[in-house]
Amino acid sequence: MNICVFCSAAELDERYTRPAREFAELIGKGGHTLVWGGSNVGLMKVMADGVRKSGGRLVGVSVEFLRDRARADADEMLIMRGLAERKAEMLARSDAVVIMVGGTGTLDEATEILELKKHRMHTKPVVLLNAEGFYDGLKQQFERMDEEGFLPVPLTELVLFAEDGTGAMAYLEEDTGVQ
Repeated sequence: MNICVFCSAAELDERYTRPAREFAELIGKGGHTLVWGGSNVGLMKVMADGVRKSGGRLVGVSVEFLRDRARADADEMLIMRGLAERKAEMLARSDAVVIMVGGTGTLDEATEILELKKHRMHTKPVVLLNAEGFYDGLKQQFERMDEEGFLPVPLTELVLFAEDGTGAMAYLEEDTGVQ
């Protein structure tokens, strides 16, 4: 399975790097491929290191203005002109999407992926990995949108909020039929 992971390029503490390492190990040991933003810094590096160490493949999709941060030993590295093209390429190369902790860029990626799914532009499973309750507020907002009729499809059809990587991987494998 090609698993797209959107996450931060920031250097983060153990509360967030530990769940990332755990999920990366599940990707690698499962023989899956990480499709990620290609950067060799921050949480992106933690994910790539963990997948590589556990035997998985790395497909990076970076952008011109971040070319100098691209991971040199990726199995494949694509350099896109801009962020919109990058998101589209990452989605196109994936079977499933996982959104980990991050800032405004990750939030932008998450909302675009969910908007595309809402309009049936893709049917790939999407998981928000809610490490340390990071997305509790966003989950509450989505639940309100669902309850008050702002979502044309049930929230449960758009995204799964997973508390850990094991739950996220089990959901992805079940939804895609890939073990």
